[in-house]
Amino acid sequence: MKKYVVKRFLALTLALAATASMAACSSANNNTDSSAANSSISAEQKQSITITSLNANKEEVQVEVPYDAQRIAILDMPSLDILDKLGLGDRVVGTADTSIEYLTDYVDNTENLGTIKEADLEAIMSVEPDVIFIGGRLAESYDALSEIAPVVYLATDTELGVVESVRKNATTIASIFGKEAEVETLMADFDERIAKLNEFAEGKNAVIGMCTSGAFNTLGNDGRLSMIGKEIGFTNIASEDVTSTHGNESSFELLVDLNPEYMFILDRDAAISTEGAKLAQEIMDNELVAKTDAYKNDNIIYLAHPSIWYTAEGGITALDYMLSDLESELL
Repeated sequence: MKKYVVKRFLALTLALAATASMAACSSANNNTDSSAANSSISAEQKQSITITSLNANKEEVQVEVPYDAQRIAILDMPSLDILDKLGLGDRVVGTADTSIEYLTDYVDNTENLGTIKEADLEAIMSVEPDVIFIGGRLAESYDALSEIAPVVYLATDTELGVVESVRKNATTIASIFGKEAEVETLMADFDERIAKLNEFAEGKNAVIGMCTSGAFNTLGNDGRLSMIGKEIGFTNIASEDVTSTHGNESSFELLVDLNPEYMFILDRDAAISTEGAKLAQEIMDNELVAKTDAYKNDNIIYLAHPSIWYTAEGGITALDYMLSDLESELL
């Protein structure tokens, strides 16, 4: 009887040991498989990243782009501005032409890819980009460019505001390269600067406009220079519900009727270097404008960096220049 019990005990012990051994092996195998899977997922994540961008219809879409892209084609000055501030300029293999001084080195030292309005598809293909950045002027070329490489199309959202749009778009671009933490440092003092300008603008009105082709057009708070009315806080007394691309046709008689305290003027022809065009100061120097309080009190502000306001709004360095243009005249 005792021998039987001992034998059963030994058999049970051996069986339990074998079961434990098999379980351990199974667990080890599972852990190995799990580690391999996690390693595989991690490697896969590093190869690409999904971001929110715009498509040809200016609708938000999810776009998969290479993570830490090495070859970048740029046809959008705000995006080039942001990449430059993030220290990624050495990845730019080609760019659109620009006269903006702090970005002209890229034009001189990389392949010319056309302009911000017309892309050179052959040149873009020749540089074999990992990713292509465009702005709104090239929305119609979105599909053709997408055949070459993933396209990142970012824009300023006037509802969100210029400053928050810069922060949002810079974070999107930075996420492609794992540099999100740098964005807040680069944006650190903008809110404080806006607050000081906002304090100055409180209770004051203005006409915000653009000189182009010898005429003066008004701008609402839904397009270019929207920061002056929305974030800085001047009451835009010529604002309309919808602003056309180059502003709404106006007249000098309207300026007399409105009699603004301030006027902010963007010289479009100077911004795009139109040959033979009149300067904004020449256009606005007339008897009717001279009747306004803005003229009498020397409160007509000609934005000192029109090319930046017109073609680079949305960049980090651009925002610095834009605020400086206002601070130098108002504070």
